[in-house]
Amino acid sequence: MVLWVSYLVQACTSIAKPIKIPHNNTRKPAAVSAGVVHKGLMDSILRADAGRFAPVFNDPETYNLQILYTSKRRSDGGKVTYSENGFNLDPGSYFYPASTVKLPVAILALQRLRELNLQGLDRNSTMVTDAAYPGQTAVFNDPSSADGRPNIAHYIKKIFLVSDNDAYNRLYEFLGPEYINRELKRMGYADVEIIHRLEVSMTEDQNRHTNPIRFYDAGGNLLYEQAARYNTGPYSIRHDSLGRAYMQGGQLRKGPMDFSRKNRIGLMSLHNILRAVMYPESVPAVQRFNLSDDDLASIRRYMSAAPSSAGFPYYDPEEYYETYCKFLLFGAEKAHAIPSYLKVYNKVGDAYGHLLDIACFQDSARGVEFMVSAVVYCNGDGTLNDDRYDYEDLGFPLLKYIGERIYAYELAESKVK
Repeated sequence: MVLWVSYLVQACTSIAKPIKIPHNNTRKPAAVSAGVVHKGLMDSILRADAGRFAPVFNDPETYNLQILYTSKRRSDGGKVTYSENGFNLDPGSYFYPASTVKLPVAILALQRLRELNLQGLDRNSTMVTDAAYPGQTAVFNDPSSADGRPNIAHYIKKIFLVSDNDAYNRLYEFLGPEYINRELKRMGYADVEIIHRLEVSMTEDQNRHTNPIRFYDAGGNLLYEQAARYNTGPYSIRHDSLGRAYMQGGQLRKGPMDFSRKNRIGLMSLHNILRAVMYPESVPAVQRFNLSDDDLASIRRYMSAAPSSAGFPYYDPEEYYETYCKFLLFGAEKAHAIPSYLKVYNKVGDAYGHLLDIACFQDSARGVEFMVSAVVYCNGDGTLNDDRYDYEDLGFPLLKYIGERIYAYELAESKVK
């Protein structure tokens, strides 16, 4: 058996320290918590062998390091309990959520289909996206699917296997920002504002406009038609900014970069959204999504699957190895096999110097189950958009260390039982 849980960290490599810039954030109310968050335990878990990461844990605000850990325990009598432990959680401290916004959007796409409640309409129905406003693009077929048909099931598959940006954009266009934010706020996620597509340059006005969409059955019969939409609702007044300089149009601009019209969602919200998928019974009723058991199973399947297992699309296992985008526990390690007894269900993000992983771990061999969500800011020079972030030197090794330490603690606790 390969020993892949490391207990020691080399202390010889220095860490690039991000420039400490006060966050100019509008304080947001905390999201609904699924449980009481205890703080002391995380210090003892993380600092025991911190080595070169000690400066980060000693000054987490500079690195905007936030961690949330939920343990699932089962007593000898079968009773299940959950406990939450946080480190430097601050709902008012802005970080760019990057691709983690794809998690709630993928879930809400399945929920919206159930709400439409139309005969024959499901996640496998053909989804044709048209264009009706400047900047929009149409999709009539999808060469990456087995039969060339675009559909929500395939978009969700690509989102969780390789974090596909276009797949997210198509679901954003189906739902629209008004629905996304209304639903998430109704569920208690007060810090959420998902208001733009990813990897395409669009104005706020263009992101408020969403495409006309039609769904067809396998025989080409129209099941549902949705006209182009425009979100007229006001966005919150925010003053989120990051960094001390940024690149724009090839020029260096002095001063913090404005993120007040970028996506926003807090770590606790992301953590509880994943918890609602993995353990719906453990969250308040208001936080449970309207999904079938089959919907939940499909999300879990692709969150834990290796990209090379997809069939369609084909993902080269050399490029998309089994530990691809499993930052907590594996970092940037290019391993081609995760132990068969371990399942990792997660969604990562990386952009503008931020590295995130929202993850659930299930070890069937030792009966261990826990969740960890973490974000760290890896931008030692304080400049954004210069593609000089400290992911390799700081972000990936740190997230790997965090996952390893918590997993080691869980294994030790399971033996105590």
